[in-house]
Amino acid sequence: MITLERQSILNSEISAADSRVEIFAAMKRIAHEFGFRHITLFVATRADEVLLSRMIVETTLPAAYVQEFDRRRLLKLCPVAPIITKSALPFCWSIDDPESVRGFSVPAEMDDLQRRFEIISSVAMATHSIDGARFMLRFDGTRPRLSQVELNEIGMIVLHAFNVFDNIRRSTHTGTAGPLTTRELEVVRWTAQGKTSSEIGRILSLSDHTVNAYMTNAIKKLDCVNRTQLVAKALRLRLIV
Repeated sequence: MITLERQSILNSEISAADSRVEIFAAMKRIAHEFGFRHITLFVATRADEVLLSRMIVETTLPAAYVQEFDRRRLLKLCPVAPIITKSALPFCWSIDDPESVRGFSVPAEMDDLQRRFEIISSVAMATHSIDGARFMLRFDGTRPRLSQVELNEIGMIVLHAFNVFDNIRRSTHTGTAGPLTTRELEVVRWTAQGKTSSEIGRILSLSDHTVNAYMTNAIKKLDCVNRTQLVAKALRLRLIV
């Protein structure tokens, strides 16, 4: 399919999506059209996160792959995330490329796991919500690494898809009465991104005392014992993503 035709079809499907199910279906279509087998939408939680499964919003990756990835604690060894988070452009690589081409080394146990699950070539792109949440879209498969033309094309399509996803995500949160107030959700969301009470206070123009009060209320409402459990439960309940 020629580039303009593919862009037109994919963008039409993306624009028509009005639910998370529909926008993720459009994302899977993007993966298919570019020759990838899998797509994953991640949310950045804490800088010291060790489990991939806690970052996944949606994925088509095999559950066995994610389970083994977490069992081996490979997230802390991942060489790609720091590269992607420092750029607004899509980044592609293949574990078949020499290290001089990739620009980074791949730990042997990660290389072994990806080859067993046929995750050879990948492209990923960092995205940011207007409310400050950080996400990443990643495509994986066995196809050759993307050309620069393909990389430019998929980058534009990903931006469109994420914008629709983010609008759906935020409208769902706004329109759904949940156990936490808007302010409590904001505090929990920033906590999930590793911010301290002082930092959250500066971001939201609140005192440390007020931030801690919102946090205490959220902990009680979700029947948690500390901030770590609160963030984990809020993510599991999809109160934040």
